[in-house]
Amino acid sequence: MNKSNRVSAVWHDMTSKSRLSFFVMGGGQIANGAVAKGILFLLLEVMFISYFVQRGFNDIGGFFTLGTHEADPWAGTAGDNSVTMLLMGILAWIFLIAFIAVYIGNIRDARNTGFRCENGEKPLPLDKELKLLFDKKFYFFALLLPVIGVAVFNVLPIIFMILIAFTNYGGDIVPPALVDWVGLDNFKKLVTLSQFAPTFFHILVWNLLWAVVSTALNYFAGLFLALLLNKDCVKGKAFWRAFPVLAYAIPGFITLLAFKFMFSYGGPINQLITENGGKAIGFLDIDAKWTARLIGLLVNCWISVPSIMLLATGNLSNRDMSIYEAAKIDGASAWQQFKSLTFPFMIFVTTPVLLGQFVGNFNNFGIFYFLRGGLYMDGYFLASDTDLLINWLYNLSIDNNYYCIGAAISLVIFIITSVISLIVYVKSPAYREEDRFQ
Repeated sequence: MNKSNRVSAVWHDMTSKSRLSFFVMGGGQIANGAVAKGILFLLLEVMFISYFVQRGFNDIGGFFTLGTHEADPWAGTAGDNSVTMLLMGILAWIFLIAFIAVYIGNIRDARNTGFRCENGEKPLPLDKELKLLFDKKFYFFALLLPVIGVAVFNVLPIIFMILIAFTNYGGDIVPPALVDWVGLDNFKKLVTLSQFAPTFFHILVWNLLWAVVSTALNYFAGLFLALLLNKDCVKGKAFWRAFPVLAYAIPGFITLLAFKFMFSYGGPINQLITENGGKAIGFLDIDAKWTARLIGLLVNCWISVPSIMLLATGNLSNRDMSIYEAAKIDGASAWQQFKSLTFPFMIFVTTPVLLGQFVGNFNNFGIFYFLRGGLYMDGYFLASDTDLLINWLYNLSIDNNYYCIGAAISLVIFIITSVISLIVYVKSPAYREEDRFQ
């Protein structure tokens, strides 16, 4: 049934009095005797209309134009601020959606009120109806303020960032200059323009390699450490489990700065090398490409392994050990037990966490920012050979005002991580064989 047929069906299903709510919000309620509720809907309509008349329609228009009058500082003329107009336009669209939702709710309520009157019942008083609504939909009222907070402080900035990716905002084009919509031009620049394309593809390949290798390294290191600490022959298990957690408890940026100092020219590692007759090594120097990358992998492993170890320790305690006893009787080696029993079980129970680790590593801003932050290299535009896409985004947008390109990169990051995570999860045993270990 299409929309017009649905509206027609609702119209014919309502009483003549209830149909007033199609034209004036609350009209059907007032005509059926629910005066207080009708006035409430009417006041909401007046508020929405007042907002749209005063500025809402102008904000929606400004959302499409992003301003038509440029400021002239010499003449003292105040022009349009495109960024403010974009933000206020987003808010206007949100209010318009809210108005439509309230309008639809008003029609549904008018129809229900009309049915009550047709059956000889009186409309419920507003206070009683609100109490029933609160009892039936307590979850709605309990989550209303948190949802509004998330919408204002999380969803709105995300929508704003996504839309910036389709404008030319950045560089010399910042307010008071007017910003324009440019469609997919920023994405085309990333893959075609000689200024951005080589850097984008170099960093993208390294970013994917980094995410896969670091996730696998952290996961298997944490898993094998948990398996080792589960052995009966290990003494002082509480101490050995607590020791890695200390590294996890220390703030990450402090750990990163400590490792940066350790691998610097004047750090303790180079001091040991020079004291033994060697020459100081630039572990994080401008030409230390793979050395710096390897250090980043190891430092990330040092920070991340404890959390994986704790997770794996808890999951390993829930194994059915009778299966292992049967495997031993059948002559299965320790490696065969791990490959056929332990690893499938762990993959099944930790796939969501593993995907979270992958996304976190893909967007791991801190590792190379603290180890080699601010280093620009030849062959890279405002980046180095260890930077990830998130680091390049920061360099472009925060340090060099390429806001639109940075927003385009952030959208690319979101698409890559969401698509990979969704595909892997859908094809994983955790999704396809949900009752396997139940």
